[in-house]
Amino acid sequence: MKDCRQFYIDGKWVNPTEPRDLAVVNPANEEPIATISLGSAADVGKAVDAAKRAFETYFQTTPEERLGFLRRIIEIYQSKQDEMARTISEEMGAPLSLSRAAQAPSGLAHFLEIARVLGQYQFEQLQGSTLMRKEPIGVCGLITPWNWPMNQIACKVAPALAAGCTMVLKPSEIAPLSAILLTQILHEAGLPPGVFNMLNGEGPTVGSAISSHPDVAMVSFTGSTRGGISVAMAAAPTVKRVTQELGGKSANIILDDADFAKAVKEGVLACIRNTGQSCNAPTRMLVPRFKMTEAAAIGKSAVEAARVGDPFAEDTAIGPLASKAQFEKVQRLIHKGIEEGANLVAGGPGRPEGINKGFFVKPTIFLDVHNHMTIAREEIFGPVLCIIPYEDEDDAVRIANDTPYGLSGYVTSGNAERARQVAKRIRSGNVHINGARLDFSGCFGGFKQSGNGREWGEAGLEEFLELKAIFGYAASRK
Repeated sequence: MKDCRQFYIDGKWVNPTEPRDLAVVNPANEEPIATISLGSAADVGKAVDAAKRAFETYFQTTPEERLGFLRRIIEIYQSKQDEMARTISEEMGAPLSLSRAAQAPSGLAHFLEIARVLGQYQFEQLQGSTLMRKEPIGVCGLITPWNWPMNQIACKVAPALAAGCTMVLKPSEIAPLSAILLTQILHEAGLPPGVFNMLNGEGPTVGSAISSHPDVAMVSFTGSTRGGISVAMAAAPTVKRVTQELGGKSANIILDDADFAKAVKEGVLACIRNTGQSCNAPTRMLVPRFKMTEAAAIGKSAVEAARVGDPFAEDTAIGPLASKAQFEKVQRLIHKGIEEGANLVAGGPGRPEGINKGFFVKPTIFLDVHNHMTIAREEIFGPVLCIIPYEDEDDAVRIANDTPYGLSGYVTSGNAERARQVAKRIRSGNVHINGARLDFSGCFGGFKQSGNGREWGEAGLEEFLELKAIFGYAASRK
């Protein structure tokens, strides 16, 4: 079992102020694989002090110097990408095929994209006699989740480094090992001491201490909406910037002119990918009422063909949920769907047949779901799909927007222009048309209770910058 109890502060691995051990558990077999220590406000103070000292010189580095750091990080990350994939699969249960195809590569993709953006970004622009100058905001607190650990860490660390900020990272204590590996990569890349600091801990202690610290200029948080509210409240007295990427309950509108069999199958697979643990998963499938029976048959066939099992087996499509707490939450909500009268088409409570250990669940489909039901309102964060009928296009849009969330949306149509028009009516931070994949040069973030601010690409870089106007910069002297 790995000993990972040290924190990375001021360019060195150091012991916690007061050790408090926590076992990191492999969710596939419920066995401990590492020991970390949970930090305290005192540890946060040390990390913030280091970041504050480092900021005095790092913010004065040139874009070219920062680009050099990013390029070294990219080179080292590429050499360790398979190790990263295996680490992610072991700590949070994603099938190794998914970790190799998406989980680990997504982290690399953010570093590559931000390097591209930095190479052409204009930090200064003259407007008349006034210089409009974008400067790094300062010390940043980065709080990240366990479901896409490297994607969520890299899309914060990369732009913060590119902007000239220094930072303190608190990864999820459920999946901290990939963050430790990335920390080793950043150290090897030669970042100046204090620019990047990392410590483990729980949200109510370390997360709160980061959010409330007066020397932290910005908090970038990804997690639940409830957690985001806590971060915002802790940050409010010091009037710091808070960006949040929170929960989702994304609607997948399949219009009546779509290739229905293909759209339903792809929608089901997108929902259950990563064991449904994606904030932007299309968990509400909206289909024409007269096609409900057909949708049920296609969906049932798709989930029954998806093998649930050992993340390291080649034919596994669905691994375990990441933790016991998540397993219990998903089980509770599956029972709730049955209690509220939704029609269970596939899956249901309990582990899949033949599996008696690990946090595995059955991929589950509910038919005839009403949008007011609990399973249509709450973010389940498991492989559970709600199929909801609609009467016409306007009704579909109404149902899609009838949610407190607004992170993502999906539209499929045989007419591209029709899909575009429907996409524009969906109140969410991003929309996929006809199965379009994510674009790391675009932006990611939500409307309503799905958060504020944006990540990825140029929009993500600008969240870490302050805009300064220097009046009379180009004025001629009299």
